[in-house]
Amino acid sequence: MDGEKPYLDGDLTILDLSNKTGIPRHYITEILNEKYGRNFFTFINEYRVKEVISRINDPKFQHYTILAIAFDAGFYSKSTFNTIFKAHTGKTPSEYRNELTKPSEKV
Repeated sequence: MDGEKPYLDGDLTILDLSNKTGIPRHYITEILNEKYGRNFFTFINEYRVKEVISRINDPKFQHYTILAIAFDAGFYSKSTFNTIFKAHTGKTPSEYRNELTKPSEKV
């Protein structure tokens, strides 16, 4: 997942992942459910959110909109992205980016 980043493909399915890894689909499902307590889509979307966060924090992506970054990270829907991002971080994508660009307060 970290090396090849298959989650960047918005069309990625569990069957695709099974074919790429050679691990039977049912075994992937079992591992995700039992070890990680997640289903396939939750697992993949967590990787996508991490990718978005990484890119938001990377100065070379600062000229991109958050939505462009999200779509490039494998999300297809703005509302799905916003919902998943907020569930994962506790903030909307805009709040997250604004906190990064806000000057730090001196005490």
